[in-house]
Amino acid sequence: MRIAMIGSGYVGLVSGTCFSELGHDVICVDRDPERIEKLRRNIMPIYEPGLDALVAKNVAGGRLAFTTDLKAAVDGADAVFIAVGTPSRRGDGRADLTYVYAAAAEIANALTGYAVVVTKSTVPVGTGREVAAIIGKTRPDADFDVASNPEFLREGAAINDFMRPDRVVIGVESDRARDVLSSIYRPLYLIERPIVSTTLETAELIKYASNSFLAMKITFINEVANLCEKVGADVHDVAKAIGLDGRIGPKFLHPGPGYGGSCFPKDTLAFAQTAQDYGARQHVVETVIEVNERRKAEMTDRIVAAFGGSVRDRTIAVLGLTFKPNTDDMREAPSLTILPALLQAGARIQAFDPEGMEEARKHLPPGIIYATSAYDVLEGADGTVVLTEWNEFRGLDLKRMREAMRGDVFIDLRNVYKPGEMTSAGFSYQGLGRPVPAAQPTAVAQAGARG
Repeated sequence: MRIAMIGSGYVGLVSGTCFSELGHDVICVDRDPERIEKLRRNIMPIYEPGLDALVAKNVAGGRLAFTTDLKAAVDGADAVFIAVGTPSRRGDGRADLTYVYAAAAEIANALTGYAVVVTKSTVPVGTGREVAAIIGKTRPDADFDVASNPEFLREGAAINDFMRPDRVVIGVESDRARDVLSSIYRPLYLIERPIVSTTLETAELIKYASNSFLAMKITFINEVANLCEKVGADVHDVAKAIGLDGRIGPKFLHPGPGYGGSCFPKDTLAFAQTAQDYGARQHVVETVIEVNERRKAEMTDRIVAAFGGSVRDRTIAVLGLTFKPNTDDMREAPSLTILPALLQAGARIQAFDPEGMEEARKHLPPGIIYATSAYDVLEGADGTVVLTEWNEFRGLDLKRMREAMRGDVFIDLRNVYKPGEMTSAGFSYQGLGRPVPAAQPTAVAQAGARG
């Protein structure tokens, strides 16, 4: 099949590359000539494990190409995927569909034969109908169908999610469109991945409902962690036990400083606003949004309290800046709320992230010192805060960490470390929802902080 992918951001680039890996001929389009030129030189605009190698492989195989020429890409395509941004609109949280509708008009003028125009972007209910109306009005003679094919890609694991999905959702209105999309996804039949065929509206709603439910699970376990701290329970044991219930499942039951990223914040907002527009308010989702925003502020208060009520002139080392590991994405990361508040309170911040520091510099205020390694960032710190659970942080040498720091405060907002081991290593340790045992004297603890 010939596929045009309109938009070469996260969703478009990953999806287009994976389609080419399935054997299709794919052209990824983007308005930004600098981005296209970099992609042609195999320079990725995002960090996603394995993506650069997969792009290089399929470009070399002649199945994947990049262009700024939308008209040339759409010419003769069997399917045209719209994978442009749908950011939250300022003021009301609704999805901004400007780029989707602009793409639809351009596609209309570029169609040369029958094609299925597919919304891959996350869009609210009714968007597919509007896309069809725009194309029909722009080109009354156009031969096309509109379909919805939402993505379910986790940053950091997107390639595997695409190639081995839990499900593929296809919203179509005609057998002709269903046949085209079924042909595109046919290679996945070999590994027996379920394809769910629905109406346009149902497919559009599935994406928002899925992300809102996952955001709810995260928020739920964060609230449970708060209760565990009050009663002396261990949230990890609670999460493990309830996750073993097949009706609940273990995923997204790990406490943290609040969800972030490109999907959950904007999708929960858009879902809640869409529901209000249709007179079917989603009260649970609205509460999830409110609690998650409050969570980030609470984490700042927790850090300040760990320093005795003031962080003025204290040096705080921060491990991790991105909203999750295995990505350089800073969108809605808890660090964007927590670090400016600490700076405002008079703290000195030195930070390290394995992949996200270039992006962090664009979004965080000046004054932060960016370190070169996880050990370097700890040098002379009065305390340390873990904000992102990168794997490389899990294997750090506790003795070396403690010796590098001036103080002993350690606030683990991802529960990366074991409380008993941390207290025994001489740290004044705080996690989320976990009891901390009394410290056992060790050589490190007895030596105390340097200086």
